[in-house]
Amino acid sequence: MDIKAPDLGVDSAEVSEIMVEVGDVIAKDDNIILLESDKASVEVPSSAAGKVTKISVAVGDQVSEGMVLIELDSEADADSQNDSQSADTENKTEPAADKKNEPQNNQQAEKQSDTKTAEENTSQPAKKASEQAGEQVGKATTHALPDLGVDEAQVSEIMVSVGDMVTADQSILLIESDKASVEVPAPEAGKVEKILVQAGDMVANGQDFIVIIGEGSDSASNNASESKADTSESQASKPAESTNKTESAEQSDKSQPTDEPKRAAKSTTNTNAKNATNAKLTEAQVNEKMVDIYAGPAVRKLARQLGVDISQVTGSALNERILKEDLFAHVKGKLNTQKAAPASGNGVSSSLPSLPDMSNTEIWGETEVQDLSRLQKVSIPQLNYNTLLPQVTQFDLSDITETEKLRGELKGAMKAEGIGFTILAFVVKATAYALTQHPRFNSHLSDDNTQVILRKSVNMGIAVATDDGLIVPVIKNVQDKGLKQIAIEIGELAVKARDKKLTTKDLQGASFTISSQGNLGGTAFTPLVNWPQVGILGVSEASMQPRWNASKQTFEPRLMLPLSLSYDHRVINGADAAVFTRYIASLLADPRRILL
Repeated sequence: MDIKAPDLGVDSAEVSEIMVEVGDVIAKDDNIILLESDKASVEVPSSAAGKVTKISVAVGDQVSEGMVLIELDSEADADSQNDSQSADTENKTEPAADKKNEPQNNQQAEKQSDTKTAEENTSQPAKKASEQAGEQVGKATTHALPDLGVDEAQVSEIMVSVGDMVTADQSILLIESDKASVEVPAPEAGKVEKILVQAGDMVANGQDFIVIIGEGSDSASNNASESKADTSESQASKPAESTNKTESAEQSDKSQPTDEPKRAAKSTTNTNAKNATNAKLTEAQVNEKMVDIYAGPAVRKLARQLGVDISQVTGSALNERILKEDLFAHVKGKLNTQKAAPASGNGVSSSLPSLPDMSNTEIWGETEVQDLSRLQKVSIPQLNYNTLLPQVTQFDLSDITETEKLRGELKGAMKAEGIGFTILAFVVKATAYALTQHPRFNSHLSDDNTQVILRKSVNMGIAVATDDGLIVPVIKNVQDKGLKQIAIEIGELAVKARDKKLTTKDLQGASFTISSQGNLGGTAFTPLVNWPQVGILGVSEASMQPRWNASKQTFEPRLMLPLSLSYDHRVINGADAAVFTRYIASLLADPRRILL
């Protein structure tokens, strides 16, 4: 008996450990093989009891669903063999007297065969129609995740259960990355047959995640019944056509198998295409460099994410196989070493000292522990990048008195169209135009710190405050859009952000960011540059301030808007930052300059 790999939830996984040997007697559900993918380690149980006669895989092999793992000499096989031998014995001991009746029996058999053939031929169309209806209805289809916009993301919530009826485009899965929460819709209507992922799993583009049985069983059953009834009437009225029907049925039966190889070839092509898409992982390249390291793909990937040289880690499992716990212990040891010795060179300490023990209420008072939101947790690594940047902030004020009058004149018409027309639309437009005139602020520094990569379009990130934390959707190609369109997109993205409807594409590709505190108060603040960008503009609440009018020799009340430009000093000089900030201020004071 062949014991095959079950549904692994991934295209393939690596054999990490073989838990049985040839000659072992195992029971059903005994673990036989340990498989590891980049998402999990899975112990595969035996689906039957028996004696191991052959092991078909080796440690390090890549296996997929349906591949033979081991062969068993099971009791079920022995019973089947005994039954077969008994049947052969009975057939050999038939009475010899039956041979005398062979001519008569042959004639009766021929008549019965003719009658049976006519019945089968007339019922063949109904049977075929029923089979076709069965193929169309109740077909379980495995669906893959769409393009998530990132290499991988975490399953935050599964919104359906096995057995639920879903409609097309109904949200069934909540995926969260370090940039957004995305609801994955149902690709078709039907019944949930199987869910291939779990909450907390890391998933990638193209990964199978659900099996759905399509709708339409009632209509197909009716079609099959009608076809059967029509066939019965045809049988009663046209018995002479049975021969033609027989030939037609035979041709139909012959033509059906030819479709199977086509479908199989198509399935193979799709599988190969999916594997080619997922081949972007550099696991093979890593394995070539570390052939002597005994660790599964999931452990190797975790080592890369942690920045750990896995060749320096000692494994604690069988044959010194490295586990995730070994990586964590290695990192902990490194951190303890760093605490004991101060950081040297131009590096940055990877962690802060541990918090003091706050259990003594006489010193610290009462405390309460609250969990960070998912968005806050995944934002921490991105925020830590800012500690590596030599960031400087330039402050300025813009006189928006006349611009605010213009906004007031246009606001009524915009409101009638359901558009929120705030000063932020003017800030976005003015900043986008300034970036086209000062392209160095719309750039990225190369990895080797020798080149600046200039962006040809302005993709503006707009920071939006939500209950879960700050999120930054992106307006693409702002340099080509007018104030009205910018205001529309700001409103749409803000609503999607607060309703957790943003997609990963809504959050990607920013070349510059604006963070507006609106009417929250404050006179200025220091926004953090969002690497790999080199600049971010902070906007505080506008206020009336006295400004000196030299021509009238008097002070006048003017509406002043505070601007705070933070920039990466490796790319931007201080003088250039002052000129750029003043230029934005002048554009906001008189937006007509943009038309020049």
